[in-house]
Amino acid sequence: MAEELYPMGPEEIRQRLNVSRQRAYVLIGRKNFPDPWRELAIGKVWRSTDVERWIKQHRTDTDGEGQG
Repeated sequence: MAEELYPMGPEEIRQRLNVSRQRAYVLIGRKNFPDPWRELAIGKVWRSTDVERWIKQHRTDTDGEGQG
């Protein structure tokens, strides 16, 4: 069964990782962070599945205190 796809902007990513807005933008800017799925007038958005995969590969926790 396919995973449900929903778009995530920087605010959703920030909330998911429980980090500050500044920290979220640092993480989003890293070379190992997934490329945005689309760039809309409101900004870049990522596939939730891509973000979740990145979290599993690069984070030791989801409370914002991991290696990120």
